[in-house]
Amino acid sequence: MQTYDFIIVGSGSAGSVLADKLSASGRFSVLLLEAGGTDRRFYVQMPLGYGKTFFDPAVNWNYKAEPDPGLAGNADHWPRGKLLGGSSSINAMVWIRGAREDFDAWAAAGNPGWGYDDLLPVFKALEDNQAGADAWRGVGGPLHVTDCSDAVHPLTKRYLAAGQQAGLPLNPDFNGAAQEGVGVYQISTKNGRRMSAARAFLRPAMKRKNVRVATNALATRVLFEGRRAVGVEYLQNGETKTARAGREVILSGGSVNSPQLLQLSGVGPSALLKGLGIPVVHANENVGAHLQDHVGINYTFKGRLPTLNQTLRPWWGKLLVGMQYILTRSGPLSLSMNNAGGFFRTDPAATRPNMQLYFQAFSTVIPKSGERPILTPDPWPGFSIGLSNCRPSSRGEIMIRTSNPRDYPRISANAYSTEADVAEMLDAVKFVRKIASMPDMAEIIEEEVLPGPSISSDADLIQDFRKRSGTVYHPVSTCRMGPDPSRAVVDPRLKVHGIEGLRVIDASIFPDNITGNTNAASIMTGWKGAELVLEDQK
Repeated sequence: MQTYDFIIVGSGSAGSVLADKLSASGRFSVLLLEAGGTDRRFYVQMPLGYGKTFFDPAVNWNYKAEPDPGLAGNADHWPRGKLLGGSSSINAMVWIRGAREDFDAWAAAGNPGWGYDDLLPVFKALEDNQAGADAWRGVGGPLHVTDCSDAVHPLTKRYLAAGQQAGLPLNPDFNGAAQEGVGVYQISTKNGRRMSAARAFLRPAMKRKNVRVATNALATRVLFEGRRAVGVEYLQNGETKTARAGREVILSGGSVNSPQLLQLSGVGPSALLKGLGIPVVHANENVGAHLQDHVGINYTFKGRLPTLNQTLRPWWGKLLVGMQYILTRSGPLSLSMNNAGGFFRTDPAATRPNMQLYFQAFSTVIPKSGERPILTPDPWPGFSIGLSNCRPSSRGEIMIRTSNPRDYPRISANAYSTEADVAEMLDAVKFVRKIASMPDMAEIIEEEVLPGPSISSDADLIQDFRKRSGTVYHPVSTCRMGPDPSRAVVDPRLKVHGIEGLRVIDASIFPDNITGNTNAASIMTGWKGAELVLEDQK
């Protein structure tokens, strides 16, 4: 059995950062366990290639949630990255930090050091923002953020104008002074290639002699001596192996895998563990509970002007954009499908936005089996205005079904399970229609295709968004942070309550969800978590 100072489970958005920062001084040895394989794949590196990775079992866990009453009984597809870089290698790359009020609420809940003013220096330090440095943006950090203002589809300008006509300000930087408004999204790419956590942080770390990365290595349980975590058991190439941690074991498997591994290791709800024959090391009812996620829907329109559909659908169009990408690393394939978006409040009395917008200059009403149909759009000029809720009050859970680490856990999202979530979504979809009715959009819309003009009553709109909504892939809080062991899994230093030598550092520790996409905050959590770990080393 080999011994390392630190064992990190998961090479995703947080785990890649941890491997880099914990090994940088050369003082500590690090073993990083990744259940998947390499990220050196064409469709991983090409930004719009995530349409191909959306169902690909070679790089994706392809989880499926339980049939959800709130989603009209649908069982949602839950993609999660299973490769170096984790979900940062298969996501849509939109770079949003979250609102000041989100993090200040974390600190106010008893988590010192997690307020916005504490975390802004971390966000700035990790970024290399193409838009340049200012009071909010950083340059010179490991992760490049691209300003797409000059590269978006021409139709985006009409969306931005319509958003302003509907009453929203134009916002040049959602990570700047304020979040509300419409604008073009910054994305995590560099020179036309995806800037995953693996590319930004892990690849440099892998060149160091004190770092070992084991791929295709599925962690099966944390090993304990009493209440101290001392190592990890894992499966690799059909063999069961163990590694010992001289200092700490750190779980960075994300909001699905971290609670799953804790439960498999005997840390979790006692009745669940006993029922599955797992010896209880430490009972904590919060492990896997408090699941929060963002749920979204698209409104799709048939337009009078060309959209990306006319470019990406025909074989010759695919050839042209493919050549453009290969030769110049530019064009539609170098971007996210979400060219622009924004944030708004369904209640003017609210202090921060509660809804996020997405503008996509193409449409995919006609699905293609086996892939997310980004690269096979509709045969007519279509575009979509999407939205998702930012801080829903619905709560779900992620719990293991068996004691077998290969069996997927049960994911119960409980979407739209509160009246408040239904009411705000109803207001939100009406606002999407308001944007579409504004002069700059209305004059180029032939018809609303989904849900269509026949869906107009409140009851029909609610039924429609229950049927057509789905996760936008931002699950958090299943190992949430807090000072009270009866209500949280980790303390403000990310140490697992009641256990020594074990931390969870990933999006599962978020006390509550944030206003926007979660990848930037997950990477920040890895950076901040590494600082806490290093501070605690004697």
